[in-house]
Amino acid sequence: MEQAAVSGVAFNRDETKISVLGVPDKPGIAYRILGAVAEANIEVDVIVQNVSKDGKTDVSFTVHRSDYARTLGLLKEKVVPALGAQEVVGDTGICKVSIVGIGMRSHVGVAAKMFRVLREEGINVQMISTSDIKTSVVIDEKYIELAVRSLLKAFELDQQAA
Repeated sequence: MEQAAVSGVAFNRDETKISVLGVPDKPGIAYRILGAVAEANIEVDVIVQNVSKDGKTDVSFTVHRSDYARTLGLLKEKVVPALGAQEVVGDTGICKVSIVGIGMRSHVGVAAKMFRVLREEGINVQMISTSDIKTSVVIDEKYIELAVRSLLKAFELDQQAA
């Protein structure tokens, strides 16, 4: 296990981000938001809940581009009024970029290296998701090629295709 565990870089342009802002921070809030989305048979990917401030929090998540309008409508019509949230906002100009490999959590610094590379390229990370086999970030879609190219180079994967 001397080598870094990253074996590839993947990306997905078909993601959109939805944020429910100013949600009362109490037990069951994530379920009330994401449960309603699941009942509508909409698949959710990356999920982030922010730290509570003044009893309110924000919940953001990604859905497939084809489910964006339906999810936004569902939340605005049914969920936000029932929860007393401030608003729902969306962003269709995002994408997800991931580094993938086996046993990534057992290799110290892999995610930090990813974040350093993105910072050096001036790419802002909007959301982060991790597992044993991947670290994914949501970024502005206009940076997808730069992010993928830079990560391939940093993890010395750009030579493999040659």
